[in-house]
Amino acid sequence: MAAQTMAAKPDPAAAPGLAAYPVDVGAGDLYRDAAADVAQTWQRAAQSLLALREEAGVAVQELVGRQILDLGMSFRLTGEDDERDWPLSPMPLIVGAQEWAEVERGLVQRARLLEAVVDDIYGEGRLVADGHLPAALIAGSRYFARSMVGVAPRSGPHIHVYAVDLARGPRGQWRVLGDRLRLANGIGYALENRLALSRVTGGLLTDMRARRLAQFFSDLRGGIARECQRENPRIALLTPGRFNQSYPEQAHLARYLGFPLVEGRDLTVSDDRVYVRTIAGPKRVDAVWRWIDTNALDPLRFDARSEIGVPDLFEALDRGGLTLANWPGAEVLEAPAFAAFMPRLFSVLLGEEPILPNVATWWCGQPREAQDVAARLDQLMITPAFGTGVEGLPHGRAVAGRSLDKAQRHALLAAMARRPVDYCGQEIVTLSTTPALIGEAFVPRAFTVRAFVARNAAGEWAVMPGGFARLSSSGEMVNTMMGEGDISADVCVVDTKADVAAVNATPSVLGAPPPVRRGGGILASQAADNLFWFGRYVERAEATVRIIRAVLGNSIEVDAAAGHSPEVIARLVDLMVTWGALSREEADLPMPQACAAALSDTVMNGSVGALFAAIRATALTLRDRFTTDFWRIASRPLPPVDGHRAGALLRTARELIERLSALSGLLAENFTLGPSRHFLDMGRRLERAVALCQTLRALSARIDTPEALGVLLDLSDSQITYRARYLAAPSTAPVLDLLLLDPTNPRSLAFQAQALVSHIEALPALREDNLPEAPLLEARAILAPLSSLPVEAWNLARLAEAEQRLLTLSDTISTRYFLQFEKAGVGASSSLLA
Repeated sequence: MAAQTMAAKPDPAAAPGLAAYPVDVGAGDLYRDAAADVAQTWQRAAQSLLALREEAGVAVQELVGRQILDLGMSFRLTGEDDERDWPLSPMPLIVGAQEWAEVERGLVQRARLLEAVVDDIYGEGRLVADGHLPAALIAGSRYFARSMVGVAPRSGPHIHVYAVDLARGPRGQWRVLGDRLRLANGIGYALENRLALSRVTGGLLTDMRARRLAQFFSDLRGGIARECQRENPRIALLTPGRFNQSYPEQAHLARYLGFPLVEGRDLTVSDDRVYVRTIAGPKRVDAVWRWIDTNALDPLRFDARSEIGVPDLFEALDRGGLTLANWPGAEVLEAPAFAAFMPRLFSVLLGEEPILPNVATWWCGQPREAQDVAARLDQLMITPAFGTGVEGLPHGRAVAGRSLDKAQRHALLAAMARRPVDYCGQEIVTLSTTPALIGEAFVPRAFTVRAFVARNAAGEWAVMPGGFARLSSSGEMVNTMMGEGDISADVCVVDTKADVAAVNATPSVLGAPPPVRRGGGILASQAADNLFWFGRYVERAEATVRIIRAVLGNSIEVDAAAGHSPEVIARLVDLMVTWGALSREEADLPMPQACAAALSDTVMNGSVGALFAAIRATALTLRDRFTTDFWRIASRPLPPVDGHRAGALLRTARELIERLSALSGLLAENFTLGPSRHFLDMGRRLERAVALCQTLRALSARIDTPEALGVLLDLSDSQITYRARYLAAPSTAPVLDLLLLDPTNPRSLAFQAQALVSHIEALPALREDNLPEAPLLEARAILAPLSSLPVEAWNLARLAEAEQRLLTLSDTISTRYFLQFEKAGVGASSSLLA
């Protein structure tokens, strides 16, 4: 039913926030076209947002922005390396339940059709044989997976979940702009938008009777689990990795759904089953929700150049050892050229007229259509037929023909004449508008909606009661990606009668309450590796910054570090060269410039700047495990470095130590005592122990001087402990005992060794004979002399031996826990990180 048949002019006096909303009902606006009861919901939402602004004393956009930061919502524009905060409008896009019911029916109908088409393309092939689809339409798509012809899921469908972009026209009719079967991008942002808006607006969504989203995600999970062959199946979300544009969304989805977030190198295939490599050995994976292209899934079957896939994954699929959502090759239907044939396919396969029609499309692979598109170039959008960049289109993307200048027009027509199959013409869509709160006023913004459809535990289609809207800054949307200046909005489907309580009776958690259990689930080997190295990078950065602070403090403060001698300072600088924080040439610069280089020269991989970059990069891979506060500190960029003022540099060093100390505190307090905590802290303890050994050896020639002893206490943050214990100037034996052998000092070598032993003892073992494994034996060998020998027995040779054993322990940990599973069983392999 078209929305305008229910329209009633809202009463401006009843809605101060929307009284001046400047849209003519004839132009097609979601609020102006709304039925009277839905319009009242719009009015309540506007009034509530304005009241919230008055109550909080700040713009509502700022309140939303805080929630964006707390949730860690971010995205990247195409071509950019840095992430941006997700742009969310405080005003939701409101659709009445009656209007949405028609959309929902249309989406389910379309999902049925898409499943039937995919089944035919990779099955009997009757659509091509009977002339309903040109063979070139299928073979020309980069997403057509020839290897999947004749290979069907053993049980269940080809499509489990998909997204569809919708546009609403001036007369209230909804139409399909495009289907997304490869990746359901935006499904996580729809969830995050709802969470952020709920936190900002309190009970507004409940007052609006907005339908909840939790049941849809429960249905999605149940639909994938339905095809698995055992109870409580393990479902993993397969990501391309942190460099993918939607990685933040994938991490949030994995955390919300309780799916392990894995990359291809986390998985291996053995006996036609898929396993995730974990610290406790291989664990079977029953289903995978893939977020990578078909071509990248299995380098042995599809594209041999893929570095993110899983070798032999195809064999597991072919023999029924894995459920995959969606089935490889399903994305062939994403090609815009398919839209030209959808009306016919509805009739042929379903015997029905489409409830949600496509945007009118003409594929130039047919002579008559090619001539028509060329003749009507100024009236159409010209788009690549198969979704890839083609000659003659600026940036390879869709473009309005009327926007081209004479030379561009001539070049495009020539390219279309050479290879007409690569182009489509589509009607230019006039989009409806919706109220958006921009600054202090509600203004109209053109919008599209991304909706989501998934199979539930009964195998039936379920539609998310909402989605996310993209509000254009320009009024045009030539592609479906977020662009510069665009903002998103939560799509709320609202019920308008008091007797619909049952609709919203769904709990906010996923499905039925799970059984009580403890522990954090499986820990993939790669995640353990990244946690281990995250701890090492944090500790390594802190050790370097402490040396910089000691050097700078000596140069500008009379009382700092007991006035270190030039020889001590020189040895500290040499140590930074050894650690890769400085080049030899930079070490010869005046001290402020040398310290500035050690802070900011990212060419040197041991510099503080490089280490902070490593911290941020590693944190990205662990996004689904970190709290918001932890993530905010870990991802914060390096503060400005002023290489001309020693005082400013010293303040920067102190700020960095405070930040690193905050990270260490969160590591200690915010991780439960499980495998994740063990690997994080093992990395810190091992790095701290190695740094202490190397620092002691670097200052060995001056170890009996007050200057050197004072530096050691400073760098180990043990000055206060020493003074409280001895009430005397630093002396060699007491200082060395405190830093080497005292098991109660959190900075001592003995403390680090004991912590390493305790962590390794707590990790799962692979041996069935209960004998200690190599990492535990090595850690105990490090601890033994620290527990049994007096301080007088420690010399350079013994210190060097301890350092070498620590480095050996690092290799042993990597060999045992990181990517240790091979097809033949458990074997040695190298660490993921060099």
